Amino acid sequence: MPSPTIALRESTAVWGRIGLLSFGGPAGQIALMHRELVDDRKWIDEGSFLHALNYCMLLPGPEAQQLATYIGWRLNGVAGGLIAGTLFILPGFIAILALSVLYVTLGMLPWVEAIFFGLRAAVIALIAQALLRMGSRLVGNSALAAIAILAFIAIFVFAAPFPLVILGAALTGYFGSRAGSTAFAKSIGHANGSPVAETLPHPSTRGALITGLIFVALWLLPVALIAILLGPDHVFTHLVTFFSKLAVVTFGGAYAVLAWVAQAAVDQFGWLKPGEMLDGMGLAETTPGPLILVLQFVGFLAAYRDPGMLHPLLAGSIGATLTVWVTFMPCFAWIFLGAPWSERLRANRALSAALTAVTAAVVGVIANLALWFALHSLFAEHQPSNLPGTAFEWPVLASADWPAILLSLAALVAALRFRAGLLLLLGGSAVAGLLLGFAGLA
Repeated sequence: MPSPTIALRESTAVWGRIGLLSFGGPAGQIALMHRELVDDRKWIDEGSFLHALNYCMLLPGPEAQQLATYIGWRLNGVAGGLIAGTLFILPGFIAILALSVLYVTLGMLPWVEAIFFGLRAAVIALIAQALLRMGSRLVGNSALAAIAILAFIAIFVFAAPFPLVILGAALTGYFGSRAGSTAFAKSIGHANGSPVAETLPHPSTRGALITGLIFVALWLLPVALIAILLGPDHVFTHLVTFFSKLAVVTFGGAYAVLAWVAQAAVDQFGWLKPGEMLDGMGLAETTPGPLILVLQFVGFLAAYRDPGMLHPLLAGSIGATLTVWVTFMPCFAWIFLGAPWSERLRANRALSAALTAVTAAVVGVIANLALWFALHSLFAEHQPSNLPGTAFEWPVLASADWPAILLSLAALVAALRFRAGLLLLLGGSAVAGLLLGFAGLA
């Protein structure tokens, strides 16, 4: 059911903009959506945004894409969810497909690497800006601050499983509320003074559930047909079955499953060489869209190197498309099947408290992603910690990339001190990276 206050055409234009500018992995993408939809346009209130985010963090798959689908559904019904979720993926899919073709034909082009070098600085600044905004709004008391800090330490220092961290936060909020604690009561209003947010209708539950079942069929039927028609040993069969399994266990986003994917792709299937997985991650980190699109690069190379009777580039393109298909069809299904029930849970005080605690843990999770991204962008080498029981890596100071550090500091000043606009920040950083590349410094 369309919203009477937000035209679908206007909503489509905004989601297209978000899709084109969604750099920096889940931290940057969530920040961008919050800035565009809550702060600037006031299309959705803070409470609704966070409730949707909390639900998406509990699901397997890329949480930022699922958040876009959920909010799109909340604003404009099933059509809005389809448009938001698709436009969030499409620019990154096109970019990585084009770069994959260039990768196998020409290698990594120096000018492309230089632009990506500059964009990484802008992404670091955007994530830092988002953390400051979200932390100040979402961590409203000492109990929530403690959960955020503990979540960060658990993941960054001890490599605790992401689902366990989220489950622990949810149980803390739930039982804390049942015990009478008010620390997990909503500390942020559901309204943000926006007449748009206050007049949003509730989209059709029946339509969402039917759409969710359709997406389950769109996911599983092609997998069965490919396996039957091409046989169990065909590269396309391996791709759709492997990545379908991955789609239901990828809790915590792309970083959480990279080691598993890399090991299977390199050692089990022989799709990639060890260094190529890092190249693919570099492409995904510096192009718009979910980081999980690195799997598209894997699918492209797998089919490109085992094309059968097809042209290698055609086979690679089909492999990339199939990989993205079986990765994201379940994401749409989880949202349309679960979002209507998630909305109904907001009236339950204990469950609402559980999700409020999850919100605080999400701040810690995003801080972990931000630090991981910054350290791996600014330092070429890392060494394991020798502290007993820990699992993090220290950056090797001698491997510091000083041009990247200085450019990142400049982007931070532009974003935090001078409040540079998003396009200016991304465009200026890309141009700076290109100039540094021409000077041989990037």
